[in-house]
Amino acid sequence: MNIEEKIAKLYRSWSGGDASRIDRIAGSGSYRQYFRISGGAGSVVAAYNADIRENIAFLEFTRHFLSVKMPVPGLLYSAPENDAYLLQDLGDTTLFSALSKLRSNDNHISAEGGKLYMSVVEQLTGFQVKAGRGIPFQHCYPRPAFDRQSMMWDLNYFKYYFLKLAKISFDEQKLEEDFNALADFLLEVPLENFMYRDFQSRNIMIHENKPWFIDYQGGRKGGLQYDLASLLYDAKADLPEEFRQGLLDHYISVSRESGSFDEYLFRRYFDGFVLIRILQAMGAYGFRGYYENKPLFLQSIPYAVKNLKILKERSGIPLKLPALMKALEEIIGNPSFSSVKPSSTHLKVMISSFSFKKELPADDSGNGGGFVFDCRALPNPGRYPEYKTVSGRDKPVVDFLKKEPEVDVFLNHAFGLVSQSVLNYIERGFSSLVVSFGCTGGQHRSVYCAEEMARHLTEKFNVKVELKHSEIIKHESGKVNIEY
Repeated sequence: MNIEEKIAKLYRSWSGGDASRIDRIAGSGSYRQYFRISGGAGSVVAAYNADIRENIAFLEFTRHFLSVKMPVPGLLYSAPENDAYLLQDLGDTTLFSALSKLRSNDNHISAEGGKLYMSVVEQLTGFQVKAGRGIPFQHCYPRPAFDRQSMMWDLNYFKYYFLKLAKISFDEQKLEEDFNALADFLLEVPLENFMYRDFQSRNIMIHENKPWFIDYQGGRKGGLQYDLASLLYDAKADLPEEFRQGLLDHYISVSRESGSFDEYLFRRYFDGFVLIRILQAMGAYGFRGYYENKPLFLQSIPYAVKNLKILKERSGIPLKLPALMKALEEIIGNPSFSSVKPSSTHLKVMISSFSFKKELPADDSGNGGGFVFDCRALPNPGRYPEYKTVSGRDKPVVDFLKKEPEVDVFLNHAFGLVSQSVLNYIERGFSSLVVSFGCTGGQHRSVYCAEEMARHLTEKFNVKVELKHSEIIKHESGKVNIEY
C-alpha cells in the first residue's frame, strides 16, 4: 500500500465515505508529507510521517493543547500505527505569506500587521505557561529539554553544514570551547516552561482572521527566550528592528501578568538565545541548500546574515566568544552572503486566462507540459447582466467569486498542485512552467483564478511570474501582460 492509498483508507475509516480528491500539499523543510483531501465530509489535511516517535509527540501535544483550548488544528483521526493522521483544514495562508499584504514598500508593518503579531505574541505566552502546565513532556522527541546535548547538536549543525560547506575558516578546538561557553551561559536559564522549538511565521496559519499554530512536535522544556527569538528573528520574515523591539516589550508586558516573570533575567539572556537560534537556522539552510542542493533555502542566508550583523552591533551578549565571533565576522564581511541572489534556475511561471471557445494558449517556451485548469464548473458571474462589462480583475466580480466556497476549494487544489511543481522545478534547474485557466468566455472566472495563482506564487516563491489575459484588452492597470 503506497502513501496515498493509506491516506485514502484513513479518510474512509474516519468519514465512512471515499475521498473524491487527494492533492499533495507542497512541503517545506521537513520530511513529513501533507495532503489535502476532499470528500463528502468536507476538506481535511492528512499527514504522513515514518518517524513514529515524532508523530506521537505531535499527537499527544495536540490532544493536550485542545484540552486547554489553544488554537491548534483539530485532531480528527489517527492511524493505529501512528504513522498518519487527519487534521482540521486551516487553509493555506501562513503568517509569512500574509506578510506581503501587511508591509509597505519601505518594509513598514501596517497597523493590522502589528495587531496580528501582538496576538501571536500573546498566544506564545499561553503555550509557554498556561498550556505548559500538565503537558506530557514524557513524549518529547528527540530530547525532553533544550539541554546541553540539544544545544551542541544545533551548534555543530551550524559548524558542519554551514561553516564547512560555505568554506568559512575556523579553529575547531577554540570554536568548540566557545560553543561550550555559550551553552554554559544559556543553561543558567531554568528549563521550566514549554519551548515550542520552531515558533516562526511559516508555522502560524491565519484562519478566520486569527492565528492558529502547527508543527510543534519538536517541543520540549526550555527557556522562555528561545521561542520569542525564533519569531522575531525569523530570517525571511525580515521584520524591522524597531518592530521587533516593540514586540519584545509587548511580550514582557504580557508576561509580567503571570506574577513570577523576571524581566531582568529575560533580557540578560535574550540575545544569547537569538544567536543560537540564528546559528541553528543557518545550519538548516546549509544542509538543505549546500548539501541537498535545494537552492530555495539559500535565499534565506542573506536575511540571517543581516540579523547576525544587528546582533553583533548590539553587543547584548555578556560573554566573550572570540573564535565564534571571528567566524561570524568572516560571514558578515563576505559579499556573497550579503544579498539575495536570484535562484540559479531563473524559473519563470507563465500564467494565462483564456476562453474554451478558442484555442488553448500556446507554450512559447517550447518545453511542453504545465497545467490547464477548467473553471467552467465554478459559479459564473457572466450569467448576470451587472457583470457583463467587467472582468475577473474588477472588484464586483472578485467579491462575487470570493463569496463562493467552491471557488476557494478549487483554488486550494490548484495552489497545491502548482506549488509542488514549482518546488521541484527550482530544485531541478528548470527555467519555465506554464499554467492556464480557461472558462467559457475567458473574462470572469479564468481571469480571477489566474490573478489569484499569480498572487499566491509571488508571495510564496522567489520566481518571476508573467500574467497574460487572452480575452480582456484593457483594465484598470492599463496593460494586458503583467509581470509580478
